[in-house]
Amino acid sequence: MSGTTTSGDERAAGVPRHGGGGAGRWTVLVVLCVSLLFVALDTTILYVAVPSVTEDLRPGPVELLWIVDIYPLIAASLLILFGTLGDRVGRRRILLIGYGLFGAASAAAALAPNPQILMTARGLLGIGGAMIMPATLSILRQVFPDRRERAVAIGVWSAVAAVGAAVGPVLGGFLVENFWWGSVFLINIPMMAAMALIGRWLLPESRGERNGPWDTVGAIVAALGVLGVVLGVKRIGSGEALIGPTTLGSILVGAVLLIVFVRRQRKREHPLIDMRLFARPAFGTSVGCIVLAMLALVGLQLIAVQYLQLVLGLSPLETGLRMLPLVFSAMAAGLTGSKVLQAIGPKVMVSLGFVLTAAAVLCLTAMDETDRPWLLVLGFVLLGFGFQSTLFGAYESMLNEAPADQAGGAAAIGETSYQLGAGIGVALLGSVMNAAYAPGLSHVPGVPEGATASAAHSLGEAYKVASTLGGRAQSVLRDAAQGAFVHGLHITLVASAVLLLTGALIALRLPRRAADAGDRTDGDAHCDAEPAPANTGR
Repeated sequence: MSGTTTSGDERAAGVPRHGGGGAGRWTVLVVLCVSLLFVALDTTILYVAVPSVTEDLRPGPVELLWIVDIYPLIAASLLILFGTLGDRVGRRRILLIGYGLFGAASAAAALAPNPQILMTARGLLGIGGAMIMPATLSILRQVFPDRRERAVAIGVWSAVAAVGAAVGPVLGGFLVENFWWGSVFLINIPMMAAMALIGRWLLPESRGERNGPWDTVGAIVAALGVLGVVLGVKRIGSGEALIGPTTLGSILVGAVLLIVFVRRQRKREHPLIDMRLFARPAFGTSVGCIVLAMLALVGLQLIAVQYLQLVLGLSPLETGLRMLPLVFSAMAAGLTGSKVLQAIGPKVMVSLGFVLTAAAVLCLTAMDETDRPWLLVLGFVLLGFGFQSTLFGAYESMLNEAPADQAGGAAAIGETSYQLGAGIGVALLGSVMNAAYAPGLSHVPGVPEGATASAAHSLGEAYKVASTLGGRAQSVLRDAAQGAFVHGLHITLVASAVLLLTGALIALRLPRRAADAGDRTDGDAHCDAEPAPANTGR
């Protein structure tokens, strides 16, 4: 596109008429990606601050668990609600409200005088994040009606999401070591204020069809259903038994509510989400690939962090720096994803991404108690490139299958799949790790049985128990625990590789070529879009 001409598709999509040659679209992309970056950062940035929070606020074990988990839990449960609400009342409106809430909650979290207020503030952060995440992707879908440009934009967007989650521990470690734990929240405030001002001026407003009433009951049922499933899965990940009444009950209630939601949407004339989307092979398969990719890797990432800190003895900041090759390779995959997609198509791209990631995971089985930086660099580079290629191809195919007027709902489904996969992955791979680790400490010569029983809970617990022992027993228990952990890590890596290869087989249902993935023009979609505000200063 040349000059300052705006096409009919762009006007339908609510593309701002800023600058020539599509410069306005790419400026909008920068704003959306910066917004997403800080939401993604908050998913992991608190991990390294937990010891400082514990020392300062003295939360109990349950309170500490909720402080860490309530943000992703609330965010995951409300994605469908706010994604579909944005389709109805305006995506930019929801995004701007999310900015304000996220900034205010960050201030409350940074200055929290007790665990209860910090927990509440983290919950409000989750609500703000649920407003921001699907809005960024649905606005991107509207602003880039051309599929090739949209593929580039999705590549940048998905790379930023990966970078935010991976950089969180690095940034958190730096802030905690040089300031105090509240600084991990304070950095959000000026950025959210800037995004609110810039977004109000620059971002276009768009919405889908507004025929019929918004299904308030359906939105609440969906939120409670996702909340129940994610809560149950997180309880398993924290070590609770699946057959426990709260864990199993939470999952069952959540599953029943989600079934009710699906049945309700199928019967309604104007559903929140058109369930017929899942009948399209590209859409349903893409959602499944997102779940499997996250399931295989997020739990593994947490275990890898423990390996770097507890086995190799690295500090939080050093641990984050060791994972930077993963960040840079993920960025490279996102930025080149559009060209790769056009060259080989979604089917091959996603399948090869899964296979490459599985190869990286198997490469990392060579890790042991000895630090091998070159091996970690090689494994993380392959891991980042393969994983990001998989997510890019899956997100692009999923979003392309959704009509423009349902972009918010489709984005919410993708983000919910991402969060569900992450939660299930932590629980599943954590359980595999525990099952493989504990037998290695069932009997350690020279160490009392009571000590080995406690040490079998986790490597961190084993170190604490060993510190209470004297003489040779201390070093023997530490060595046995490290050996058991590395053995468990190897088993977990193999299990992750099996999941990834399963994903490669499922991805074969995707279209062979990008042009086969249901290309449509946004001019054909019934999109009610409003122009950008007139007071642009241009």
